[in-house]
Amino acid sequence: MNWFYDLLKYIHVMSFVFMSVPLFNLIVVNERALLGSSFHYYADRYMENIIKHGASRCFVFQLTVLLSGISLLIVGPLGIDAVWTNWILLLKTILLITLSGMLSYIHLKVQPKIESLLAGLTPDSAIPENLIASLKPYRVLRKKMATFCLFIVMTIIILGLQVYSTFSPILTIVLISAAGLFSYRVNKTLIQFGWM
Repeated sequence: MNWFYDLLKYIHVMSFVFMSVPLFNLIVVNERALLGSSFHYYADRYMENIIKHGASRCFVFQLTVLLSGISLLIVGPLGIDAVWTNWILLLKTILLITLSGMLSYIHLKVQPKIESLLAGLTPDSAIPENLIASLKPYRVLRKKMATFCLFIVMTIIILGLQVYSTFSPILTIVLISAAGLFSYRVNKTLIQFGWM
């Protein structure tokens, strides 16, 4: 049964790795910004397709994280009660639910508004005069939420490393602060060389 527990750990960790969708969406948005603020049908449609279709992938990864996490507790040494008795597991669970809620809001409320503004446009269409101004508030909100989602994913990973043995509180605060700074930086600039 040890192999099964190890397999669950692998699935759990890999699902978190694949939840890096907010990072790559922010990179895509910042790459798109290099084209300027005017509407470019092919670039804008391509970017929106990447973001729109990424949500369903992220939902699958979040569900996999939840199910593999519950399975790890059931099969592993901590037991399912650890969700309530281990503050790190409780906080990770709350953050995962928050992440799912934010993704749901983006996918069900924000993205459909963007799609409705782009509906009917073709490469040969005349661009409506107020299109960019109409798109901007939704894209700005989505970008802010993606930044916060990235911060949450990184925070969950930092906490996940501490399920069995916690770091010093100062190191935890420093790492979470660094995650916040990195998320903010990814929001504001195109990170062309990984961390830099």
